[in-house]
Amino acid sequence: MTPLQSIVAAGTKLWLDSVDPDEIARNRALGATGATSNPIIIADLVKTGRFDNDIIGFAKSGLDDTATAWAVTDKLVKAAQEVFLPVWQETKGDNGWVSFELDPLLEDTASTMPVAERSKHYIELGKKWAAGHHNRMIKVPATPGGLGALEELVAAGVAVNVTLIFSERQYKIARDACYRGAQRRTDKQNVKTVYSIFVSRLDVYTEKAIPTLIPAAQGQVGIVNAKRIWALNKQFWADKGLALKQEMIFASTGTKKKEDPPWKYVESFAGSDIETNPPATNKAVQESGRTFTAHVHELPPADVLADIDAKVDMKKLEETLMAEGLEKFADPQKALLKLVADKRAKLA
Repeated sequence: MTPLQSIVAAGTKLWLDSVDPDEIARNRALGATGATSNPIIIADLVKTGRFDNDIIGFAKSGLDDTATAWAVTDKLVKAAQEVFLPVWQETKGDNGWVSFELDPLLEDTASTMPVAERSKHYIELGKKWAAGHHNRMIKVPATPGGLGALEELVAAGVAVNVTLIFSERQYKIARDACYRGAQRRTDKQNVKTVYSIFVSRLDVYTEKAIPTLIPAAQGQVGIVNAKRIWALNKQFWADKGLALKQEMIFASTGTKKKEDPPWKYVESFAGSDIETNPPATNKAVQESGRTFTAHVHELPPADVLADIDAKVDMKKLEETLMAEGLEKFADPQKALLKLVADKRAKLA
């Protein structure tokens, strides 16, 4: 059994944080059963030149820069969906999903669009990009505008991946909205929602903002936060009678510190729900030679938990990371649009 196979055997659904066709094929063979995408991933693929012919084709068909960028995204996500469709069919919709991120420019910090208007756009775009797809999951951020769209999207039959979750507060608002939507469904057996809790960004934040944490607690805040929310999620959905699992995605699992082993977060969350790992993380895990077992249910010692609870202001943490997250959210989409425009100009 390989290291990645041991993670799957422990009970984890292994998803890839990429829609690179080569990486999808490679990681599918290693045990991956789903994938996620975002503008950074798409831009990095466009930069390679491998999709220049697609860009030329879309341009010739009359699409402008923005429409071309979305057409490339749609094509890449669709190709990944085809790879994982057999998994979706075998699991009756519980696995085999590929996430498609809605327009991050709805969260542009320079925008003055009212929250209700943003929610309306998320609903319209979510329905549009989900239509006609079996195993496409629509990625919506846990911002006021995104959270306001969740009930309607789920009620309309859309599978959602709620992203940019940093706190229990955001998770509970998202979960409750999705449950309200699920209760309105006539096909409750098909309801699928997942909640992407970011991990490593919390540890980067606490190292700078809360240097007084005891050594054993520093670097554990993201793990503790995610595991506590995982336990809440398990408990909430246990008696709701839905056929499919409503799961956590442990996201941002790539380590940020050189001294941390690349499998730090992967190992911590092994055993349940979903991990979305970057290709480099999966490669490092696979080359580690280690056998991974379930650890998702384990928390650090009581003194570590007490130190974290005493010193970490989760409200401030969420506000800081959300502000940073929104910059990282909209800016890559702007960069992707500029990249497509430059590509079209050169290829014309």
